[in-house]
Amino acid sequence: MVLEDEKIIDLYWERSERAISETDKKYRSRCMYVARSILEDISDAEECLNDTYLTAWNLMPPERPKFLSAFLFKIVRNISYNKFRFQNNSRRKRDISFSTEELEECIDGSNNVEEKFDEAQVVNAINEFLGTLKKDKRYIFVRRYWYLDSIADIAGHCSLTEENVTVILSRIRKQLKDHLKRRMGE
Repeated sequence: MVLEDEKIIDLYWERSERAISETDKKYRSRCMYVARSILEDISDAEECLNDTYLTAWNLMPPERPKFLSAFLFKIVRNISYNKFRFQNNSRRKRDISFSTEELEECIDGSNNVEEKFDEAQVVNAINEFLGTLKKDKRYIFVRRYWYLDSIADIAGHCSLTEENVTVILSRIRKQLKDHLKRRMGE
């Protein structure tokens, strides 16, 4: 039987080692998917998964995440990115560099944005924008820029052509750019 998130979080707060095993039972495959979308080596992804569990253990308490899944996915994603950057100082994984370059076009003069606004304001603006998208468009956006899925994978999941997905993403990025300009006063 898989425990509810609230009960798993309670185990972390009780400092019960069972919290890790219950987390692994419920979220292992999805966390590994996130790590593997960034790292090509399964042993590196496993290492990131273990680091994720340790980080979650160290953060709870005092943190009590509202959504355990999002909390874990953010941790595993950040750890995996850091490992990727460390391993690939000069060379870039094609899909990751393309997806980050695609998003960079949404913010003109990104250094100015960072100087004017803190990260929380930018995150809130992006979340606000995502809330305006239809479910299918939001799904495509999140799969590409959060999970780093390839265009081909997204097309397969959504029963679309790769060209359709590319066009949809291009339009969403333009809308995001316009939204950020309005919201951030660019």
